[in-house]
Amino acid sequence: MAATPASPSASPSSPSLETLDLDPAFALHRGGKIEIRSTIPVRDADDLSLAYTPGVAKVCTAIAETPSLVNDYTWVSNVVAVVSDGTAVLGLGDIGPAAAMPVMEGKALLFKEFGGVDAVPICLDCTDVDALVETVVRLAPSFGGINLEDISAPRCFEVEARLRELLDIPVFHDDQHGTAIVALAALKNAARLTGRSLGDLRAVVAGAGASGVAVSRILLEAGIGDIAVADSKGIIHEGRDGLNDVKRALARDTNRAGHSGSTEQALAGADVFVGLSGSTVSEQAVASMASGSIVFALSNPNPEIAPDVAARHATVVATGRSDFPNQINNVLAFPGVFRGALDVRATAITENMKVAAANALAAVVGDDLAADYVIPSPFDRRVAPAVTAAVADQARADGVARR
Repeated sequence: MAATPASPSASPSSPSLETLDLDPAFALHRGGKIEIRSTIPVRDADDLSLAYTPGVAKVCTAIAETPSLVNDYTWVSNVVAVVSDGTAVLGLGDIGPAAAMPVMEGKALLFKEFGGVDAVPICLDCTDVDALVETVVRLAPSFGGINLEDISAPRCFEVEARLRELLDIPVFHDDQHGTAIVALAALKNAARLTGRSLGDLRAVVAGAGASGVAVSRILLEAGIGDIAVADSKGIIHEGRDGLNDVKRALARDTNRAGHSGSTEQALAGADVFVGLSGSTVSEQAVASMASGSIVFALSNPNPEIAPDVAARHATVVATGRSDFPNQINNVLAFPGVFRGALDVRATAITENMKVAAANALAAVVGDDLAADYVIPSPFDRRVAPAVTAAVADQARADGVARR
C-alpha cells in the first residue's frame, strides 16, 4: 500500500496544532474569526423555491433590466471588500497574502462589530499596480465599497487613486485615511485643551509613508498653521533631490517655515509632533518644543518616544497603543465612515467627508476633555453613530449620495 503523501504545508519542525493552541492567540484564531450566515430560513420546499430556483430568477431578471436594483435585492450595498496584497502588514512588513489573512479577517470582524457592515477579506497574490487595480475592478460588482489595507507605499497611493477614478463606489485606504481622521480629531481636541486652534499650530510629521502623507494632507485640509514632513533623509523641501511625485507634492504644499534639516531640528519651537515612521526622537528634542506641546507618537508596537518620557515636557501625549491613554485607533473611523457612505450609496468618500468624520469624532469627547482624554475609546458606542451621521450628511452636501 502506498504511503499517504505529507501535507504540503507540513514540515518535520512544524509545531502541532495542539501545541499552538496552548497560546490563547492561536486558540482564538483556530478556524478563523468570521463566518457567513444566512439572513432567511430555509425550512421547506416553499422557502427553497423562493430563496433559490425558481423564485431567484425573477430577481435576476429584474436586476438585468434595472442594474441598480442589485443594491436593494442583494447584499451588495452593505458589504465591503477588505483587500490587501500583504506587503505592509501592521508592523510585520511584507509577509505575503496568506500571512496577511488573520489581519484582514480581524478588519472584517471590526467592520461588523463597530459599524454593522459586512466585510469580506480578500488577500491577493499580486503586487504589481496594474494587476492589483485590474483585479479589484473585476471584483467590484460584488461590493458596495473597497477598503484597501496594508499595501506598501508608494504603490498604495497609485492603487487608490486609479480605483477611485475607475469605480463608482467608495474606495478607502484605511492605513492612510483612517489614521488621518482619528489623528485630526485628537489634534483638534488637544488644541482646544491648550486654548488654541489648528491654525495656531506648527506641526512636524515624521514619516512620509501612507499614513504620514494622509495625516499631513488632512491637517492641511483642516487648516493647520504650518506643517513639515520628514522621511528617513530628513525634512522634505522643494530644494531636495530624489523626491518621488508624492513627496514633491508635499514639498510644494508644506514647510512654509523652510526647514531642511532633521526631524529633531525641526521640532525646536514646534507645537505638534506626529510620529508615523518607526524611528525614534529624543527627550531633548521633545523638550525643545514650544510650551503646551502635543506629541502623537503613533508607531506600533514601539512609539517614537516612551509616553511617560514625552509627558515630562508635552501637555498632551497620544500613541497607537491600547495600554496608554489617547489611543489613535483606526477603528474609531472606518466602520462609521463606511456605514455612512453605504447608507446613502455614495459614489466616493470625499475629503470633506473625512473632515466631517473627524469633527464628529472630536465632538464625542465634549466637555469631558482632559489631557488623558482627547479621543474617545473604541468601545464608546456613541462613536460609530456620530461618524455615520456626519459622513452621510456630508456625502449629500458634496453631491456624491445616491439616496
